[in-house]
Amino acid sequence: MTPPPEDIEVSIVMPCLNEQESISQCIRMAQEGLARADAPGEIVIADNGSSDGSQEIARELGARVVDVPAKGYGAALIGGFEAAHGRYVIMGDADGSYDFGHIEAFLERLRAGDQLVMGNRFRGGIEEGAMPFLHRYLGNPVLSFIGRRLFRSGIGDFHCGLRGFRRDVLPMLDLQSQGMEFASEMVVKATLNGLRISEVPTTLSRDLRTRPPHLRTWRDGWRHLRFLLLFSPRWLFFYPGLALMVVGLASMLILLPGELRVFGVGFDVHTLVYSSAMIVVGYQAILFAVFARIFAVTSGFLPGKPWIEDLNKRLSLEAGALVGLGLIIAGLAMSVVALFVWGDSGFAELDYRDTLRLVVPASTMLILGVQTVLASFFISILGIRQTRSG
Repeated sequence: MTPPPEDIEVSIVMPCLNEQESISQCIRMAQEGLARADAPGEIVIADNGSSDGSQEIARELGARVVDVPAKGYGAALIGGFEAAHGRYVIMGDADGSYDFGHIEAFLERLRAGDQLVMGNRFRGGIEEGAMPFLHRYLGNPVLSFIGRRLFRSGIGDFHCGLRGFRRDVLPMLDLQSQGMEFASEMVVKATLNGLRISEVPTTLSRDLRTRPPHLRTWRDGWRHLRFLLLFSPRWLFFYPGLALMVVGLASMLILLPGELRVFGVGFDVHTLVYSSAMIVVGYQAILFAVFARIFAVTSGFLPGKPWIEDLNKRLSLEAGALVGLGLIIAGLAMSVVALFVWGDSGFAELDYRDTLRLVVPASTMLILGVQTVLASFFISILGIRQTRSG
């Protein structure tokens, strides 16, 4: 019998879409897990539009069924979380692959003060055939490694579906992903918000369904990777942009005095043009990193950072416009020099290898100057948004 809402310690939430072959076993395992852990709890089935009678099976076994019209793994879980009453929430798939009968380890860590407790299938054991080869040896390890690298997280299994958390952290996380990338969003946002996170071993068994799984290897793998990159502007924009700028600037400085020959291969003004392109594209990528970070913070996707506030204070519209104007003036000055060089020859035909050594740096500074002025205006607009949201 489910205790009254105010007495519930644990809510076990399972997303469900046509799981009649496995839902009953999952609910029974969850009931056993609650009894073994001596935890007053409830079982919430977040149904995503089942048409096979899964809802009736769940109700007959004493679970509470919540209808979630919005489609998707993440949407179903968010709907289930909103309906949960427990101080702690434990989530897991309703396909029979996770053992809800052994939730004591999760509850032990939650009761000790951890705010998010992740299961780790690679430490607990994966039954033969329970995870496709590509998922086990490529997808999960690679995506988890990328997640650890980008967000400095210690989690070894980013995509384990069995995990527990304190329900009071949900407003801080502001979870929004509707699809399978929801699993990554929870870990990333918990890490960025400085939550106390731990990991416990768990097992993965063959699921009990005869129908194909909802997960699509390449589509959902890409969605996870895309999410990780979009939530890390440093790695998506800043570091590649910085590398391009450094390489482009170094090669331009080397080529300005004259042709460079390496092992008999000559690098001249044609390479200089590509150096300019690298500088411009790299600078644009760095600006994108700044824009993305400020927008993510002001929109609530990412937690605030002191450097964002410092940037808004120090990089005023006027200061940025002055820097941009300085670059434009320098570019125009070099353009005037190039024009005088041409005039000294009576505006006759010149050796392009000499003139381009003035024209390419001049045009590069003009482009950077205009970009800087425009970026200053845009950062000012984002700053207004931040002030209003604050």
